[in-house]
Amino acid sequence: MALVHMRDLLVHAHRNGYAVPAFDLVSLDFLEAIVRSAEACQAPVILSLAESHFEYFDFELAMAATEAAARRTPMPVAIHLDHGASLDSAVKAIRLGCNGVMVDASTLPFDENVVATRAVVEMAHGCGVPVEGELGYVAGVEGEDAEKHPGEVIFTSPEEAETYVDRTGVDFLAVSIGTVHGRMRGEPQLDFDRLAQINERLGIPLVIHGGTGLSDAHFRALIERGVAKINYYTALADAAGARIRENVATAQGGGYTALVKGIQQPMQAEMERCTRLWGAAGRADALLADCEPWTPVDHLIVYNLQQGADAAALMAEGRRVLGAIPGVREVFTGTSIQDGASYRYCWNVRFCHPAVVDSYREHPDHLAFADRLFRPAAGDRLSIDFRAS
Repeated sequence: MALVHMRDLLVHAHRNGYAVPAFDLVSLDFLEAIVRSAEACQAPVILSLAESHFEYFDFELAMAATEAAARRTPMPVAIHLDHGASLDSAVKAIRLGCNGVMVDASTLPFDENVVATRAVVEMAHGCGVPVEGELGYVAGVEGEDAEKHPGEVIFTSPEEAETYVDRTGVDFLAVSIGTVHGRMRGEPQLDFDRLAQINERLGIPLVIHGGTGLSDAHFRALIERGVAKINYYTALADAAGARIRENVATAQGGGYTALVKGIQQPMQAEMERCTRLWGAAGRADALLADCEPWTPVDHLIVYNLQQGADAAALMAEGRRVLGAIPGVREVFTGTSIQDGASYRYCWNVRFCHPAVVDSYREHPDHLAFADRLFRPAAGDRLSIDFRAS
């Protein structure tokens, strides 16, 4: 199990002069190729799911597979919500297993971007989850992602970036210095001086969106100037698409499996190329020694109810109210199967991270439920928090 804290992952990369790949996935083929590329390179990787891609897959089902893959691989892995559209999106992503979230309010005026991002930061930090914000705007040019990012490129101002980070508290900043979503047209014109100024002012891991189309020299220059996370998707989709077209030409009358046969290999090859180029290869052992494992906490309560209390109604209301609190993964309610047990009922509220112990305790919905319904009916109770070991 090597799901680790994303903050530690990127801080290590920033301090040691390399970038962690954040490969967007849209299917199991992408997910398996990403994990295999990390294992082949003995490297960290970020499994990234973009809200702008949700039309292609069921987010909840995809997250179940993504979390299983992250916990199965021995490589240091984080799971990230890319281009989250709202506070509700970030809350849901954390509940489903993301341990990093991006809020993309970059199309809003500066002050509105700050307000929207700050709300996500306050919620996510209460869950132990780091946040990526975006200032400036990385538009799309051509390719699958271009239509999802319309408009003109707006470059990030170093002065505004410093104010933005101070006011929002984001852990990482996605910057706009000339890259685009989708495929790059012509020779990229990247503003490396601007990036260096941003890095000098902020001193936090920087993020580049739109890595497809950049040269080896471009990537090295980005990393030298503070970029610790590079998002990458279009080139992977193009590699898979090219293999499918080859299969169409050779598999006359073939069905689905014949058409997608072998699409993981070209994607994995491109991922490995990027991982090595960006300096992440061979970093796994050092990162595992330096990163906090991402482990859930089980908040267990065993209790008895006063005579006449409606156990079923209390449990149902608890699942509804407590399950909606940020950082709560699930709420289990149970009844003893043994006659004469010291305690007849239990709750097991699973938190995504130990930080939720405090934010949950003070959350107004928890306080209202506990003070109004639970504590008056369950005076005889024990509670304890357990962390996986």
